[in-house]
Amino acid sequence: MRVVFVHGACVRDGSWWWHRAAAALQERGIDSVAPALPSCGEGERPAGPQGPGLPEDVAALRAVVNEGNEPTAIVAHSYGGIVAAEAAVGAETVRHLVLVSSYLPEPGESLSTFSADTPPPFLDFDPDGGTFGVRPELFAETFVQDCPPDIARRAGGLLVRQTLAVTHQPVRAAAWHDLPTTYMVCTEDRGTSVAAQREFSRRADKVVEVKAGHHPFLSRPQTVADLISGLL
Repeated sequence: MRVVFVHGACVRDGSWWWHRAAAALQERGIDSVAPALPSCGEGERPAGPQGPGLPEDVAALRAVVNEGNEPTAIVAHSYGGIVAAEAAVGAETVRHLVLVSSYLPEPGESLSTFSADTPPPFLDFDPDGGTFGVRPELFAETFVQDCPPDIARRAGGLLVRQTLAVTHQPVRAAAWHDLPTTYMVCTEDRGTSVAAQREFSRRADKVVEVKAGHHPFLSRPQTVADLISGLL
């Protein structure tokens, strides 16, 4: 069994974001991989008006998921749940979906479906430049307030601008309808409200609540690894 991690919006280097949980899983003999998302500029084309969007992210994740025949669990965070919902459809190796403080869309829904009328203060949108990102000065207190200081500093250095189009591009299918799905609600999350998480979690088969901020795989990696390994 292997785990495929999917990182969230406006960051790069998925392997780093998941490295603490990945190490905890490796101690249990479970391998993992965290593919890059093109819409975050992790490829040959930069983010922007003509940059890669959700279809490219879905294709990138699907390519990794379809490598080999090993049974696989996809563990997706935040925006990563949008990508995983479509990418896992028809993937014969996938046995389970785990959503961590994540969007869990129906076909036809996008990030904008769940957006408030007023953008959150910690996000910056640039329609002319075709990108959006996290405001660096608000990142730590919003997203990693419960992480060790060195981890929080490193995380802040991995913020990127992402192609704005991903906020409006809908998923065409939702794998969670056909796969066992577990949702992790992070009760100290300041980026995605607990109320929104609990609403998404109603679509999952199993719900686990954890006292953690937006990135429990950085603040409580053993807890995340325990959850994942318990499903495999």
